[in-house]
Amino acid sequence: QVQLVESGGGLVQAGGSLRLSCAASGRYAMGWFRQAPGKEREFVAAISRRGSMTYYAESVKGRFTISRGNAKNTVYLQMNSLKPEDTAVYYCAADSSDTVELTTTPRAYQYDYWGQGTQVTVSS
Repeated sequence: QVQLVESGGGLVQAGGSLRLSCAASGRYAMGWFRQAPGKEREFVAAISRRGSMTYYAESVKGRFTISRGNAKNTVYLQMNSLKPEDTAVYYCAADSSDTVELTTTPRAYQYDYWGQGTQVTVSS
């Protein structure tokens, strides 16, 4: 059973930074998604199992960075230059079968395990 635990959310002013962490019970290809109230869950960023490939949504490219930590089973999402429209619940997700291709935008259904979510609120 894959377990994912997110942390690092909070309240920040526009222009500020936050770093989200996702501790997994194993080494998997991972993704971050977010869901704002009244909106569908949307893709944010993804990283391959070995960490050699990444993919970003256009809306966060240049501001967010996904990476793997020294603790191999931890994935981070560094979020800089935050905007009010980044406000959402952020979820990390694992692709336990390692089938997600990072050549196009990953879809939520391609990930089979999800964390509980962490709230990010950006004030204007």
